[in-house]
Amino acid sequence: FIFLYIMSFKLFKYFICEFLILVSLISCVHESHIEFDTGIDTKNKPINYLNKDKISNGTVSFSSNFLGSRLSEVTYLNDSVASVFFTPENEPINSSPYFAFEASSILPKAFYFIFKYPEAYSHRYIPKIKKQGVWNISDSLTYIITGEEHKLRILLDQTPVTIAAQKIESSVDVKEWIYALSKANPTLFHRAIAGKSKLGKNIEVLDLYKGSPLKKEIIVLLTRQHPPEISGYYAFQTFLSQLTKINSLNKEFFEKYRIIAFPLINPDGVDLGHWRHNAGGVDLNRDWSLYRQPEVKAVVNYINKEVKKSKGKVVIGLDFHSTWNDVFYTNTSREKTTYPNFEKDWFEALESKIPNYKVNEKASDSKTPTSKGWFLKAHNATGITFEIGDETPIESINLIASSAAIELAQLLINYN
Repeated sequence: FIFLYIMSFKLFKYFICEFLILVSLISCVHESHIEFDTGIDTKNKPINYLNKDKISNGTVSFSSNFLGSRLSEVTYLNDSVASVFFTPENEPINSSPYFAFEASSILPKAFYFIFKYPEAYSHRYIPKIKKQGVWNISDSLTYIITGEEHKLRILLDQTPVTIAAQKIESSVDVKEWIYALSKANPTLFHRAIAGKSKLGKNIEVLDLYKGSPLKKEIIVLLTRQHPPEISGYYAFQTFLSQLTKINSLNKEFFEKYRIIAFPLINPDGVDLGHWRHNAGGVDLNRDWSLYRQPEVKAVVNYINKEVKKSKGKVVIGLDFHSTWNDVFYTNTSREKTTYPNFEKDWFEALESKIPNYKVNEKASDSKTPTSKGWFLKAHNATGITFEIGDETPIESINLIASSAAIELAQLLINYN
C-alpha cells in the first residue's frame, strides 16, 4: 500500500509538472503574438506561376526566363507594335503593377511596347532599360503617354534588351552586395541565417557590433518586404554602408550600439517578379501579429532570440520601402519608448543637414500588423517606415540615406 501511495504521488507530481510546462509554453506562444486593432488574414493563398517560355513572331522575340521577370502575355498588333500584358501573383493586391522582360529582334528595327494590365490597375513605373549591361531610365522621347496609354519605343537588334519597372536586384544580386560589404569590414560584420523563405531561400542577416554584443542597444534595419520597392532598398544600402565606414563617429557608435539588418526579407517574391506578395500569396507587412509566413516568423524569432541572449533591447526599428513620394511613417505613441524625442530630433537634424530639404512625416499608430507597429508594441521601440519615392533620383536617395545614418549615429551617441 505504501509503495502504491508513493508511486501515485510521484505520478501526480509528474503530471502536475507536465501540465505547468504545457501552460508555460502556451503562455509564451500567446505572449509572442502582438494584438493590433485590425486583424489581417495572412494564411497561405494560391499564387499564379507564369510561363517562362520564349515568345516570338519570327522576328521580334520576348523572354522572361530570368530572376525577377514578369510577363503574362504578348499580343503582336503588327510587325512594329506589341501589347505586353502583366497580371499580379494573386488578388486582392496593392496597385504596384510590376513588369520585367527581355526583347530582341533578328533585324534591327524600332519597336513599340504598349503596357496593359487588368482593369483594376494602371501603369505606375517609368520603364528602366538595360542594354549591354547598363541601366538607364527611359525619357520623354522613348516613353510616350497618351491619355491612359503608356507606350515605349526601343531600337531592337539581336542583343537582348531588358525592360523593367525598376532596376532588377534579385536574391543573387543582394548576396553579392552582402559579400562585398561584409568583406570590407570583417571584424564588424557577423553574417547569419535567420531562417528560410517559403520556397527554401535563406533569410540573410547582417549582425553588426564591435567586441561583445552583450547589453548593447539594438537598431534593426529591414527591407524588401515588397519586391518592386527598389528605391527603398537603395536607401537601405546607403544607410548601412554609411554606418560601416571606418571613421571616428562610427567607431564611437559601435562601442555602444548594435545593428541587426535584414537586406532581403522576401527573396521568393523578388525572384518570382511579384508585385507585392511572397510565395505564400501574402503581404508580409501585414503579418507582424501572428507570424504565419515563414519570412516574418524567422525575422521576429531572430530579433527576440538575440535580445534575450545578449540582454540587450531594441530601441529603433527602420523598415525601408518605396511609394509615390518620399515620406516617413511614424507612430504617435512615443512616451514609453527609450528615446521618445528621437523622431523630432532626427528630422530636425536632417533638415539642418540637407539644403532645402523638408521632412515629410505622417504620424499614426499602426492599426494593421505592420513592422512599424510591431517595433512599438513588441519592444517599446521607435518604429519608422522609411519610404523613398519610386522615381527619386539615386543622387537624392544617397544624400538622404547617408545623412540619415550620420545624424542617427550622432544623436544616439549624444543621448548616452
